[in-house]
Amino acid sequence: MTTGNNMAAVARLIGDPARANMLDAMLDARAHSAGELATIAGVSAATASGHLRQLLGGGLVAVAAQGRHRYYRLASPEVARLLEGLMAVTAPLVTRHRATPRVPSALREARTCYDHLAGRLGIAIADTLVANGTVRIDDNHIAVTDHGRAWLGEMAIDLDAPRRWARRPLCRPCLDWSERRPHLAGVLGAALLERLLERGWIARVDGSRAIRVTPPGATELRRRFGYEPA
Repeated sequence: MTTGNNMAAVARLIGDPARANMLDAMLDARAHSAGELATIAGVSAATASGHLRQLLGGGLVAVAAQGRHRYYRLASPEVARLLEGLMAVTAPLVTRHRATPRVPSALREARTCYDHLAGRLGIAIADTLVANGTVRIDDNHIAVTDHGRAWLGEMAIDLDAPRRWARRPLCRPCLDWSERRPHLAGVLGAALLERLLERGWIARVDGSRAIRVTPPGATELRRRFGYEPA
């Protein structure tokens, strides 16, 4: 009974369209002000504050104060996984039996899924890392191989170094709700996103989860991962 009641409580929090749109915006893993979230949800500032109090109370978001301002973000990667899972379940309902979800082209091409890459770019990277032996998939379990650690070292990614993701799984599959195939999450997925941003191969798009591939990045991503932008 307790578990069921808790599930119902979380479902009610997500079930409001304004709160759902706020949570969707926070899937970019960045912090947002209440004003930004009010605009995204299409509600007044006072209404947004009420929604955010409920999300805080339900443990779905966290808040940080900076001066007079308060910034909100998802409380944990587990919340992000829950939201992405819901998107994968609801996409067929929205598309009314279309073969593929109706996703804006920029988001379908490349986007952040909390702290890792999704969309066609995320799938291309996952496919390449499986094909070149960097990761191995057995019965839906993903493991990084010894060969893979050496290959990742060429990308300046040291999975053994102390990181802020220390308590997270090294690598796990995450179902891509637009492509219906798994991309890579966990420490490896987060480290890859961080490195591609640092190298300037990709860039965030303001006000969106979309990721833009830069001209130098197009060359490198084609060479390393066989990725061809649409």
